Amino acid sequence: MSDAATGALSPFDPIFPTRSIVPGHDIIVIGASAGGVEVLIGLVGGLPSDLQASLFVVLHLPATARSMLPQILDRSTRMHVATAVDGEPIERGRIYIAPVDNHLMLDEGFVRVERTAKENGHRPAVDPLFRSAAEAYGPRVIGVVLSGMRDCGTAGLLEIGRRGGIAVVQDPKDALFPEMPQSALDNVPVDHCVPLARLPLLLADLVQQGARAAPAEAESPHRLVGEKLEAPELEFTCPDCGGNLVRNGDGAMLSFRCKVGHRYTPEGLENEQDEALEAALWVALRTIEDTAALARRMATRAGERNQAHVMAHFEEKVRAAEERGALVRRALLGAGDGGGMPMASRSRRFSPRLKG
Repeated sequence: MSDAATGALSPFDPIFPTRSIVPGHDIIVIGASAGGVEVLIGLVGGLPSDLQASLFVVLHLPATARSMLPQILDRSTRMHVATAVDGEPIERGRIYIAPVDNHLMLDEGFVRVERTAKENGHRPAVDPLFRSAAEAYGPRVIGVVLSGMRDCGTAGLLEIGRRGGIAVVQDPKDALFPEMPQSALDNVPVDHCVPLARLPLLLADLVQQGARAAPAEAESPHRLVGEKLEAPELEFTCPDCGGNLVRNGDGAMLSFRCKVGHRYTPEGLENEQDEALEAALWVALRTIEDTAALARRMATRAGERNQAHVMAHFEEKVRAAEERGALVRRALLGAGDGGGMPMASRSRRFSPRLKG
């Protein structure tokens, strides 16, 4: 009997939220950062090639990087793997990869790829994918948070659960970088926490299960698009554009957003502020050292002209600049007594810039 006669969906049917056939969990959204490539290879390689679902993957990468993730994952699976293209239909049996320096989001039946404002300093970011999937597909969504740093994906995973979807995290003890899954565990009612070895079988089983009914309070359409923002938190400014930040939500859903769309969790805002402070201090140190060098040259010139009073004036400027420079350098590099920049900033400065 044909699929049309039985009402079944073929693996490559476009997926629409409003179809008359009651679907199961056929939308799987995955977020990863540092340590994520190895985990994604293992996850994708363990999934059945005829999986009746679509997968969407965000991996944090620098904007200037060239992503080889589609080619890497393509070697591990018979499913179709490709970089997502704006406006293309959502089909089962496919893995859509977020393009570098673009957010990947879902709409009713198609993919959106947009170079909108960064979230927590990332583009692509995990939360826009998770939020848009939760809004468009509600209880049909499975959200998966894998290895990575910081708290990316926590707010989006909470929204997936709030709209009846399933929240899954990699066991932090199994993750190369446990911060992302641990943050989700600490703030989200997680349905499943499993090591990588069990993750493919779990997802295959969940796809076969019927989706839960959407909670009544989560059924309003487009609630997450064009959210109503509270009054600006005038004491906070956006690290990216300098605009006033507006507070959204509370608890694990607390975030700050500026008028043009940059969004931060509290932890993300703190990290971006650390980076902005460090950058400002390096500029200050360079300016101070330039001031000292100029004053030193002027003092030498005054000495050659036997202008003792002028020479003393510039020598005092040199001493003052050197004292200020020492203070700034101590703030940046530390002095062995616990001083210096916060550990998060120092660890980023002396390691590859893998933000997570």
